[in-house]
Amino acid sequence: MSDNNEKKQKALRGKLDIAATLRLETGLHIGASKDFAPIGAVDSPFIRDPFSRQPIIPGSSLKGKIRSLLARSLSDSYIMKKLEDEPYSVQRLFGSANESNKGGIASRLQFFDIRMTEESVRQFETMELDTYIGEVKFENGIDRVTATANPRQIERVPAGVEFAFRLVYNIEAPEEVMEDMGRLADGLKLLQMDYLGGSGSRGYGRVSLRDFSVNIFTMDEKQTADIRSKLDEIKALLEGSRVS
Repeated sequence: MSDNNEKKQKALRGKLDIAATLRLETGLHIGASKDFAPIGAVDSPFIRDPFSRQPIIPGSSLKGKIRSLLARSLSDSYIMKKLEDEPYSVQRLFGSANESNKGGIASRLQFFDIRMTEESVRQFETMELDTYIGEVKFENGIDRVTATANPRQIERVPAGVEFAFRLVYNIEAPEEVMEDMGRLADGLKLLQMDYLGGSGSRGYGRVSLRDFSVNIFTMDEKQTADIRSKLDEIKALLEGSRVS
């Protein structure tokens, strides 16, 4: 099969709905813009849902981080490749918009902005924290030449907060589902050994995933009968991405 034929978008055969619990093992900071900062306010707030004021983790942060970790792990050099030059197993999961007029590849994975679990909201909203479901960490940047301190306040989502992780996978080629799930499990394992958000090298943003569930929706049971029989295997594969 030619490379061009391999990369043609295929018909939609169904969807896998994948859910899990994402737990913060250390404080998380994914920054939000702040147009007005009164004296004494936090210098760098985290992103919140505008309605509930609860912290959220953007789907773009999850997708971008997992993709970059996989691409770096599969790269043969330190320099990152263009999206269209990444391994096809990565492109078909995360998509690739070609810069030429030859079209691109639609993403098989659809991420969500994820929100706190109801139980976690009940637990943390009554705590006496620095902000609503937030902690403020004071840090100092030191100029190496003048030794001048540059203090700043960073708002973090506290360790222990749990989010309802979710993504949907488009079933386009039933024969490629298990390979795709294996690649996704690799990405989730890498994520748990790395970090989300900013300041990860200083210990921020360590996460863990557990309690996976996988459900299938299809309008063509005959086409996806084999996949339905493998749901437990897919769940076990994703559970295997957990880092003890």
